[in-house]
This record gives sequence, C-alpha cells and structure tokens, in this order.
Amino acid sequence: MTLLGGAAAAWPLVVRAQQATIPVIGFLSNASPDVYASRLRAFREGLKEARYVEGQNVAIEYRWAEGQNDRLPALAAELVHRQVTVIVAAGGAPSAVAAKAATATIPIVFGIAADPVRVGLVASLNRPGGNATGATTLNVELGSKRLELLHELVPAATTMALLINPTNANAESLSGDLQRAARNLGLHLHVLHASDEHDFETVFAAFVQMRVGALVIAPDIFFLTHSEKLAELTVRHTVPAIFQYRPFAAAGGLMSYGSNEPEYYRLIGVYAGRVLKGERPADLPVQQATKVELIINLKMAKAFGIEVPLALLARADEVIE
Repeated sequence: MTLLGGAAAAWPLVVRAQQATIPVIGFLSNASPDVYASRLRAFREGLKEARYVEGQNVAIEYRWAEGQNDRLPALAAELVHRQVTVIVAAGGAPSAVAAKAATATIPIVFGIAADPVRVGLVASLNRPGGNATGATTLNVELGSKRLELLHELVPAATTMALLINPTNANAESLSGDLQRAARNLGLHLHVLHASDEHDFETVFAAFVQMRVGALVIAPDIFFLTHSEKLAELTVRHTVPAIFQYRPFAAAGGLMSYGSNEPEYYRLIGVYAGRVLKGERPADLPVQQATKVELIINLKMAKAFGIEVPLALLARADEVIE
C-alpha cells in the first residue's frame, strides 16, 4: 500500500515534468478566433505533417488582437515573456512586424500578404537571415490585378476608390502601387482610410459624394473581420467592389481575388513544425503560396445590373449563383 501510495503521489510530478518539456507555439494574430477557424484547421494540418499535434506533443498559446493592430506589440511582448519556443505571426504584416520588434532570438514563422524583404522582415527570400522566415501570398502585389479585374468588369467606372487601413505596415506602398496602376489604366483613384468599424459609414457616404463607380478593398485582417458588414455596405450604396478574401464574395460582395487560404496556412504550419525540430529560420527560404482564386458573385452582378464578360466568367475558379 505504501508503494502504491508513493507511486500515486509521484504520478502528477511525472505528468508535470512531461508537460514542461512540450514545446510551446505562440500564435499571434490581429484577428479573432471565429474568423480564423478554417485557417487554424489548415495550420494544424501543416503541423501534423511535421508530426506535431496540439495537446499531444506541442502546446499553442493564442493571442488575438481582435482587429486592433495597436494591441499587437503588447501581445507579442507577452509571448516573449512567456518564453515560447516559436512565435507564429499569422496576422499579416502588422503581427509579423510586432513579433520582429519584440524579439531577436525567439524564432518567428510569419504569414504575410506582402514582400517580406520590402517590409524589412528578412534579408532575402532565399536566405532570410536573422530569426524570421515564413510564407507570403504576395496579395499586396496582386492589388494592381484586382484593380484591372474590376476595371474589366465595370469599364464605365472611370473613378474608383481604394479602402485602406492606415495602421497596416503595407498601407503606403500599396496605396502608391495602386495609384500608379490606376494612372496606367486611365482611372482616377481616391484613397480613403478606415481603421475602426465606426469609420465605415463615413467612408461609404464619401464614396457617394465622390461619385465612385467601383471599390478596391485593400488586404487587411481588420477588413476580413468585417467582411459581412463591408459586403452589406457595398450593396446598400451600390458600389461594386473587389476584396482579397472569399468570405467577402460569399457574404454578398461582388468579387474576390487572392490566395488560397488553406494552402497558405498549411505552409505556415509545416514551417513551424520544422523550426520546432531544430531548423533555423535563417536557413529556411520564404515560401510563396502559388494558388490564386478568382470568385465572382453572379447573383450580385445581376443585382448591380452588371453583365459579366464570358471571358471573365471562364477564368473564375468559383461562380456564386
């Protein structure tokens, strides 16, 4: 009985010792958990490919900024203080920049829409150097293509607008790129800012006053969080719009064009697993998600009175009817 009692008393100590050896991933995002449900599934699938399963041989601590980029530095500092094994900065450039500013030693695996060299996260795509690597969709670089697609769909709209979050690290470069693309297409482009949900009504009222014929919504997790609201506003104010993310088109937006999110987050999960196994971020080339999807909401096109060209329909990966 004494032996059994001793074994029983020792068991919790053994369990705690095992738990202490499990690596911990700090997952940093400026979104909210409900928005990231499908992304998290893909991320965990990538981890599983590297033979890591949450709750079994790896723990994950989540930090969500709920669409507020200004909260990211403090959340990143929490993860550094927690001494996590690796930080997965999967909330675009704002989360990656916050993580990079918080630590020069803890490995970082980022997921961003922009060129990480341009943002200042890595020295080069092939040889990142430092403590960060990850995956990019280059969705920011697809901004000009979104403008072209919208122009193809609504050729009569010579005045367009770009909705951008000024707190995003990519804001200035994206705005400049689209202004140049607009001039090449012979379009006039207004740039309006929104970083809070309360800004939306003001911005869309301005679109009406400016006689904006179509809208490009810049890649941003904050805007993704409010996809349904943005789709509803485009319908209410009769502003044909294109966004990066499928949920916008699914919620009633006219069109989306961007990377395949499950593929992208699976890549991030695989890299996080490789870093957990001991590979150095400096030696892991930045990956690029290659699959890009065009989704057209044909029902909304008809509601707007827009005749979608057959050539454009043929290029669509999905048509919502």
